[in-house]
Amino acid sequence: MSTPFGAQSAWRQLVDLIGRRRVPVDPVAIERLRMIRGRVPPPVRAASARSLAYADPPAALVQVFAEDEIAIAAPVLRMATMRADQWIEILPGLSPAGRSVLRHRRDLAPEVRRALESFGSVDFRLPAAEIEEELRPIERTASPIDALNQGHTQANPIDAVEPVLAEPVARADHVAVPIQLVPPETAFVSLGSVALGLPVVAEALRKAENNNAAAIAIDSHDAQSEGPFQINELLERIDAYQRQREDKPGVPLLHSDYDAQPALFELEPVQSPSFRFETDAAGIVRWIEGAARAPLIGLSLDFAALPSGSRVDGVAAGAFRRRAGFANARLIVEGNSDAAGQWRITGIPVFDRETGRFTGYRGTARRPRADESAEPVRISRNPQSDALRQLVHELRTPTNAIAGFAEMIETQLLGPVPQVYRDHASQIRSQAADLLTAIDDIDLAARIESHALDLRPGTVPVATLLAQIADDLAPLARLRGTVLKIGPGSPEMAIAGDDRAVERLIARLMATLVASGSNGETIGISAELGVDAQVILIFDRPRTLAAYGVENILMIDAEAEAEAEGAPLLGTGFALRLARNLASELGGALVIGEQALTLHLPAAVIAAVEQVSSS
Repeated sequence: MSTPFGAQSAWRQLVDLIGRRRVPVDPVAIERLRMIRGRVPPPVRAASARSLAYADPPAALVQVFAEDEIAIAAPVLRMATMRADQWIEILPGLSPAGRSVLRHRRDLAPEVRRALESFGSVDFRLPAAEIEEELRPIERTASPIDALNQGHTQANPIDAVEPVLAEPVARADHVAVPIQLVPPETAFVSLGSVALGLPVVAEALRKAENNNAAAIAIDSHDAQSEGPFQINELLERIDAYQRQREDKPGVPLLHSDYDAQPALFELEPVQSPSFRFETDAAGIVRWIEGAARAPLIGLSLDFAALPSGSRVDGVAAGAFRRRAGFANARLIVEGNSDAAGQWRITGIPVFDRETGRFTGYRGTARRPRADESAEPVRISRNPQSDALRQLVHELRTPTNAIAGFAEMIETQLLGPVPQVYRDHASQIRSQAADLLTAIDDIDLAARIESHALDLRPGTVPVATLLAQIADDLAPLARLRGTVLKIGPGSPEMAIAGDDRAVERLIARLMATLVASGSNGETIGISAELGVDAQVILIFDRPRTLAAYGVENILMIDAEAEAEAEGAPLLGTGFALRLARNLASELGGALVIGEQALTLHLPAAVIAAVEQVSSS
């Protein structure tokens, strides 16, 4: 933390760990956040505050952000959930703007709202500096004020003026109706009460009474004074406003009962014609302009993440998974806000110029025309598959975090680390990578089961793909003592299908066979062009799998291979079943024989007759 980068990294890590309750709240960590806050730029602190919007941070961390600038504290104050006593404890330390954010919340306990009302006289009155600035023209023109400024020699000017404050107000002939006190259920202080409480105004009234100023008894409509209006004219206008306000009963400003404001909630909602939006790298909407923010902030572009409620269609979801642009995708927003209803959205991906990393989407939304519909098509899915995909999503996030922190320890990013801990971190990172591979396989199986697999047409050269996969599997082959013998076939031969799906299919199939190989064994892989515009890949079956029949090989579980080093985490049977189902989705088939496994996939180009495949 001795460098600006170290302070920012420590800030992000501590806020993420404490804010998402991954570690218990430590007073030392909270104090360290306060210590390094001044060295962290405001944009970084603001980003950390926005990331905690839906994370349910603890009260100690909420108080740290509440002490910051209002632009940084507002996202946390709007969404944090705490007990009533915890809210009341941090209220005195909040700024008037921070307490104003809490006054707009409708989910706070009644005792918290009453505590907020007790700050009314502090939060709603004009600051002394502003009042003095407003009264400077009057001080320059009214001689009684000049006399007051020259005669203030007491240690406490307020105590000196207070005894004469009530008397001139009570005897003044021009005061037709005394200023009404504010009802006890509200903490609002009127402008007239503030003006009468000022020493400048009280002294001006006393001087005017002693000098028998005729302007006090004259109605403001008959006053013929020159220059700026006098103090009594200002007070009469305040009295007239108070009388007019009393004739029209209103609703207390700080009252939180919805029934007390029927006119506010009976208004018909206005439909926004368009809005702009931005998302983060996870596809979550983080910025909105042109429509209500509440129903749109936090919306995901992943169609599977929201099976009900506000959601997008498969066009936007598929483009998000490919990090590609999309146009006229469908969006439906639930609720009664100005953003509710159907939309057509268009977005483009954004990448960091320095690192090339995907940072999110920027786009626009418009209302559909009369001949269009923006409601996403509802697809009947297996609830168990959707639940499995949700579970996979929940597992992937902490696993990525574990792998990231292990890599930071291994590379000594935060400082020197003993070698023994670096070795442990390396093992953790390796095992986390294996776990992520298994999680991705489960997610792929769930997508296939729920018919949510997004495939795009493409062309994959066979020879290049086999050579690349063989290089990636070289460490595993050395570990098992197995040799891969590749026969790539014709260089022009290619597979028609989604490049990512084809690469994953062949890579997982080859990795499963290499992990099942034995020391000194050679596994041959050959490719040839078959009939009916198909590419045929033939994989030799390892000796360890020779004892299993054609169907029994698909039933090998992970427990049977738990002791084998480099074995698939979910078992050979699961890997082969996944490869067979993925081959079917690509329009091909996986045939398991006694001596070899044969994979049939659509061919993109038939070199013999130079004819493009229709599949």
